[in-house]
Amino acid sequence: MAAPAALSLIAVTFPEGPPRNRAVAVYSAMFIVGVVVGLLAGGLLVSYASWRWVLFVNVPIGLVLAALASRVLPATGRRAGRFDLPGAITATGGVASLVYGLSNAATTPDGASHWGDTKVVGSLAAAVVLLASFAVIETRSADPLLPLRVLRSRDRSGAYLIALCTGTALLGMFFFLTIFIQDVWGYSPLRTGLAYLPIVPAILATTAVAQQQVTRIGARPLLIAGAVTAAGAMAWLSRITEHSTFAGGMLGPEVLLGAGLGPLFVLISLVGLTKVTSNDTGVASSLVNVGLQVGGSIGLAVLGTVAWSAVASSLRSQATAAARAGVHPAGARAAAAQAQIYHHALATGFSRGYLVSAAVLALAAIIALAVIPYQAPGPVRRGPGDGADR
Repeated sequence: MAAPAALSLIAVTFPEGPPRNRAVAVYSAMFIVGVVVGLLAGGLLVSYASWRWVLFVNVPIGLVLAALASRVLPATGRRAGRFDLPGAITATGGVASLVYGLSNAATTPDGASHWGDTKVVGSLAAAVVLLASFAVIETRSADPLLPLRVLRSRDRSGAYLIALCTGTALLGMFFFLTIFIQDVWGYSPLRTGLAYLPIVPAILATTAVAQQQVTRIGARPLLIAGAVTAAGAMAWLSRITEHSTFAGGMLGPEVLLGAGLGPLFVLISLVGLTKVTSNDTGVASSLVNVGLQVGGSIGLAVLGTVAWSAVASSLRSQATAAARAGVHPAGARAAAAQAQIYHHALATGFSRGYLVSAAVLALAAIIALAVIPYQAPGPVRRGPGDGADR
């Protein structure tokens, strides 16, 4: 609720153009800085307290933010209308079923696929039924939770699809890279958090460039450049092996990824709010957040299936090769050999996952090219209904 509410406040507070561009750039920068700070804080808590504090620490942070919000955030106007309860129930149930099904569908580290499990099939089927019901309800509701006019704009629909692709590519990548850093390189949780720090200045720099250039060259070139750059970074990251070092295997792809993510985060939010009337800013903002969050669940399911299947296949092939060669080390040599085999399997499997992320980000570039019009965002045009859905 907080993320789309904050983005919606920006939309109703700052007019389209340079003022909103700067505000969204700051919002996007704070988002990624918050992610990295969370990694560092999580590393500190796990290293010096307990992993349970990763869950507890949200309570005092939330209380402080709630207290500050009532003092610093401006009051906004209210709109008369009835709450779309049927739409809220079907949308919430549909998204929850989709996320639950995808979270349980991914292939596990032992190589077992769960896409055919009863709870997975049931959850995904329920998601289809509930979301289809939601779509029907919204077309007939006098006060829809999701007015379909918000989706009629090619700009906004394209931005939501790109948000979905970005979430799909990123969450799975961070998940598997963290496992690789800790299991293969032996990094502590705190050192793992520190390893992600170089992505911050790259994102901040390109975020500033994107918000300055969007009114000059338009959103589409920046979205394409960001997606292609991020896809290249993922492809580069896929070359990492168990013998790589941080400087030689992770630093370069990480900085390049940050350079691509800066324009993506800024432009997804800006285009997602383009020409939206004040009554629809909350819906438009929430769709950006939904795309990123649901995309993350899809990413974990798809990348997990690809990565862990490749890991299991690598382990089997290495075991078969060792058996054929008659290699049967004992004692400490056996433990070292097993560790080497496992590390190689992780590197091989996760590399496949990064290639999937690269393909998804390349798809985001294609969506930007095909869907986003080649023009800079213009002023809001008021008129009947949405007034700017063309």
